[in-house]
Amino acid sequence: MGMPMEFNTMIVTKGNEKQIQEDVFQLKKDGLRIYPMNIPIEVRKIIESETIGQALVIKIELENEQTVITYKFITGQNTHL
Repeated sequence: MGMPMEFNTMIVTKGNEKQIQEDVFQLKKDGLRIYPMNIPIEVRKIIESETIGQALVIKIELENEQTVITYKFITGQNTHL
């Protein structure tokens, strides 16, 4: 039996991010998702919005059909406000 998994090349926050350090955020998403790590990727509020910056995914946790990513802003806004 297979398990659905999504490969994402952009972080879409939908306003659900949690700031854990000055420029480090954590985001919980439903489903299992894979993101490129340590490679700059776009961060957007919603998929149709403009890019608010670029970040490096520094940690991915997959558990209970949820994905938690920790990412660090490297360009653009270092807060999502």
